[in-house]
Formats: sequence, structure tokens, C-alpha cells
Amino acid sequence: MYEITDFDAPQLPEGIRSGIVEGVNGLRMHVLEARFDPPGRPRLLLLHGFPELAYSWRKVMGPLAAAGFHVIAPDQRGYGRTTGWDPDYDGDLASFRILNLVRDVVALLSALGHRSVAAVVGHDFGSPVAAYCALARPDVFPAVALMSAPFKGPPAFPFGGAARDGAGDLADDAPTATDIDAALAALPRPRKHYQRYYGTRGADAEMRDCPQGLAGFLRAYFHCKSGDWAGNRPFRLRDWSAEELAQMPGYYIMDLEAGMAETVAAYAPSDQEVAACGWLTEAELQVYAREFARTGFQGGLQWYRCIFDAGQLQELRLYSGRSIEVPACFIAGASDWGVYQQPGALEAMREVACSRMRGVDLVPGAGHWVQQERPAAVAELLLRFLASLP
Repeated sequence: MYEITDFDAPQLPEGIRSGIVEGVNGLRMHVLEARFDPPGRPRLLLLHGFPELAYSWRKVMGPLAAAGFHVIAPDQRGYGRTTGWDPDYDGDLASFRILNLVRDVVALLSALGHRSVAAVVGHDFGSPVAAYCALARPDVFPAVALMSAPFKGPPAFPFGGAARDGAGDLADDAPTATDIDAALAALPRPRKHYQRYYGTRGADAEMRDCPQGLAGFLRAYFHCKSGDWAGNRPFRLRDWSAEELAQMPGYYIMDLEAGMAETVAAYAPSDQEVAACGWLTEAELQVYAREFARTGFQGGLQWYRCIFDAGQLQELRLYSGRSIEVPACFIAGASDWGVYQQPGALEAMREVACSRMRGVDLVPGAGHWVQQERPAAVAELLLRFLASLP
């Protein structure tokens, strides 16, 4: 069942409708759609990250729809107006594992009466979800666009009895995660990885109930990861060591005793910078603030907790040694540290993880929120990729 709903955001472009889809893997899933009539158009599925919403795609949905695509952007499990997920820190963590998120979007398409899409597009944490969509169900997702978070491939089993060296990220295995945590904490300026912080019990309340207020926190968070903050000048890191990781900004490698709200407060934009921010007006920011005030952040934070979940690791190892074999592309902002936060991931994605990589594009002037900061450039790159498909 599909129910058209009101979305009280005056910034929602004309031609985009809001709806609730029932029976989606146990969820009532909220979606935004563009160019939904007449039926039969090729479909694009857009998957957001953290702390984002279906609304985060608003600026590119119109151009993609104008090119003839039926564009679908859901609030994913744990976010926005989608309901039916467990908001409890001690609740059903397994429901937030990546393969269940893939199951969510396959179920969404089925509920909408579709067997496949032209491509799936994922941004931030939506990027690995999109990657596993293409890896697990290439029949449903015959092309994939990854944005802002390179996909280095599924975790491997130890081969030949030898343990992995763990050079990659926190998601590989527990000993590697423990070792880097200890090494970061032992630095002269003790630090911690933001993904570890997001897995803590207090992270949700600390961000939601922070001294600067929820809107103030979100404004600073969006600003400091964008191309607007002059401190974002990313570069390749040599290896997965505490000393190398500590070169990233504090919103990635945090002070050991600090929370995220406290961390980003130091990067808060001036009134003049806020007034000049055309890609995220105060009215648009309030859409995020209202949604996260209602839901909190725990749903999205559960995704991060699953990074360290042994059950998810074992599930994903089913794909050990597999590459994405459908056409793929990667798009990110040139000022986005997310491109380099996992040393070697960009190269692994280009050379191994995606066997049919069509292009890697870094958009000048944009940071992490590339589809909001430079929507015209992103839409053009996506349409170029889509035009190259068989």
C-alpha cells in the first residue's frame, strides 16, 4: 500500500512527492519520488548517509527526473519518517546490519512493483549499502554510483591460516580495531576514532541535547565537513597508523574525552558564513533539526555499531574475494576527507573492488555533502555515467 503524505518543507522542489510505503521488511518506509508518472520510466534509487535524510537528495532529484528517470529516495531504516525500526540502544542491533539494509531496499522496490532499477546511488554510509546492493543483487541493481565513501571490497577470511594485517579500517576485525584504538589513545594528544564514539551509549543524547542546541550542532557539523570550511585540505595518508590518522581533522579523529557536539562547536561558522551558505539555508537546516529532534540519532548510530559487530563481519565475509561486476562510478567533493579516511581504500576500489569502474570524479569546491553543495555538477556526472550504460 502507498499513501501520499504532506512533507512540510517549503524547500522541497516542485515535482517531488512524499509518500509512505507499507510492508517494507517490517517497516513503513517514507520515500520522496520525482517523475513518478507515467509508469515505466527507468528508475534510480538514491540512498542517503549520516546524518542525512531522503531530503538530502532534493537538489539532484529534479535534474535526474528531467532527464527521464523515475527517482526514488527513501528515509532508510533508523531515519526520518520511516517507522518500524527499534530505537533502543540495547534493542535489535542485527536489524541494522548492512545486508538487512540491502533487504530493506529490495523490499521497497518490490512493494512499489519494481523488479530492478537502472542504478543505485549511495552517499556517505549509503555508499557501502549501495555497494552491497550491487554485489549481492546485480540483477536488481545493474549499475552503482558510490559517493564520498570509497568501497574497498568485502572483508576477507584469513587465508592460509595467517591473520590479516588489518591495514584498512575499523571494520576488518576486532584485533585491528583494538590495536588502533589503543594507539590513538596513547598519542601525546590522546585521540579516538569517530566511529568508536558513534558506537557509545551516550553519543545520541550528547548530540541531541547539546549546549548549542540541535540546530546549532547540525549547522556546525555540516559546515566543518563541507567545502566552506577552509581547514578541509585532504590528502592521501600513508598507512593505517595512529600517527597518520591523527593528521585528519578533529571531527574524524576526536580528542579522547570529547563528544562530537563539543568537537564541532570549535568549527561553528560565523553569522556571515551562515548567511552566505546557499546550499543549506536556515529553513533547510530546520528540516533536519525537526526530524532529528523527533527521532534522535540512535537509528543512524546503530549502523556504526554494526561496523564492530562480529555477526555483520561474518555475514559480509560470505562475499570475500568478490568484486562488484556491474558498471560503477565514484563521485566526491575535492575537499572531502572521507575520500582518504581509509588509507588505500580509494585505490582498492578503483583497482580491485569494482571491476568495471567507469570513473572517479572529485568535484572542485565541494566537501562531504557534495550532492547538496554542488548539485548541478553531481547531476551532470551521474547523467554522464548513466548515458554510458548498455
